[in-house]
Amino acid sequence: MSESRRKNFTGEFKAKVALEAIRGIKTVNELGQEFGVHPTQVGLWKRELQEQAASLFEVKRGPKPADPSASPERLYSEIGRLKMELDWLKKKSGICL
Repeated sequence: MSESRRKNFTGEFKAKVALEAIRGIKTVNELGQEFGVHPTQVGLWKRELQEQAASLFEVKRGPKPADPSASPERLYSEIGRLKMELDWLKKKSGICL
């Protein structure tokens, strides 16, 4: 029994194919042959790009929200916990500096 695997395409590749399809210079069948993709898939990527294009411009400009996982208090507590674990491991293993 032969094992067929699905092809995984990068987002960059999908965007390239979809943009070519939107340009309309070549037919969907020609693009499918050129890029080694089924013409139905080219059409799906084209439609997805057209539907989601507006969301690219909806993002508000301004300062980005701060990442709560990088707060100084949390980082200092993590450092303290790791130092305690290291001291405990040194003590249990018999290593003294």
